[in-house]
Amino acid sequence: MSRRSKLVLGLSVVLTAATVAGVHLNQRQDRQRLRDGVIRDIERQNRKKENIRLLGEQIILTEQLEAEREKMLLAKDLKKHDLK
Repeated sequence: MSRRSKLVLGLSVVLTAATVAGVHLNQRQDRQRLRDGVIRDIERQNRKKENIRLLGEQIILTEQLEAEREKMLLAKDLKKHDLK
């Protein structure tokens, strides 16, 4: 083989190896981004479930508070009527 053909062959091998390495690195980064996205989605879903649970608790507590207030108002009204 001539010197020129050896040089062309060597250059093509180096460029091919660089291309394969570049594609491999891009695929690795893409897979990592996908994993990160999936993890973020799972965390977001868990936060949403927790927020819904907390909202349910708050609704129950609000209803209990309103019932207590109503009882207190009725008790005050009864006391006022009894005093008259």
